[in-house]
Amino acid sequence: MPAAGQSLAELERQLDSLLNQPAKSEVVIGLGFGNNPAYGGKATDPFRPVTTKPFLSPNVSYNHKSGLYASVYGYYLLNATRKPWFETDLSAGYDYTKNRDFLTGVSYTHYFYADSSDIPATPIVNEAFAYFFYRKWWLEPGLSLDFGWGKTKEKTDAGAERTITGSDFNMIFDVRHSFIFMDLLKNDDALLIMPVTSLTLGTANYYSNLKSTKYVSRSTMIQQRKKKRGNNGGGGGTQEEEIISVSDNTGFQPRAIDLGLRMSYIIGKVAISPSYTVFKLLQGGDTGITGYFTASVSVTL
Repeated sequence: MPAAGQSLAELERQLDSLLNQPAKSEVVIGLGFGNNPAYGGKATDPFRPVTTKPFLSPNVSYNHKSGLYASVYGYYLLNATRKPWFETDLSAGYDYTKNRDFLTGVSYTHYFYADSSDIPATPIVNEAFAYFFYRKWWLEPGLSLDFGWGKTKEKTDAGAERTITGSDFNMIFDVRHSFIFMDLLKNDDALLIMPVTSLTLGTANYYSNLKSTKYVSRSTMIQQRKKKRGNNGGGGGTQEEEIISVSDNTGFQPRAIDLGLRMSYIIGKVAISPSYTVFKLLQGGDTGITGYFTASVSVTL
């Protein structure tokens, strides 16, 4: 689950493009693993420390030689409180990789969430995603647009049921470079090493699992503490009063900076794709530097 932008599967398709591999239709079966810090509890708590829980992600996709594809991803949370199968994603999209000067693509994803105790409830269950990368320069700039929307039902403390609708929009600016090494161990293998730096801007109205915000598990409320000096009323000096104010910074603004290293080693019909990302949130109560690891193994049929 990369922090921003494209998935490792998309990077593997781009590697085929860079190597001038002939386009062909194929079925890919994979298994992913990660320790994404997006799962800290069912209730949205802006001041909860960032926590991580490992997950497994079995998946299957069909990639047509035209660039169209469809995929199904399941997510199994290890050490879950209950309902470890907390999420299923259905995606369909199109990648254009036939031009050596640029890459572009669009996709739609629908998220199915279980009533898990480990993730907050969210109305964001639909995602429209588009990306563009210019790869003629040594440093490849890219822009991704990410829009999520939907609705969900929840019960209030009084037992009544209410429907919540909402949406979020994000922009991701990337700069990256692709290092490709051929025939390392065999004549049919290749290694892609891709360092990426990204800036994410957008709204943060709700918890979501969008491509641009997979590392954000809570709303971006900010707690500010101010000390106020005043007379203690007894003529014996002054006293300090701590004033705590809470604001909800959900408008469109810079959200995070991240630096990632993505790799994909392909040998025959097998691909191994590890990725490590270090990120810093720019809003919220926890703006420290955090990292997470993901990896996947896939077989092309």
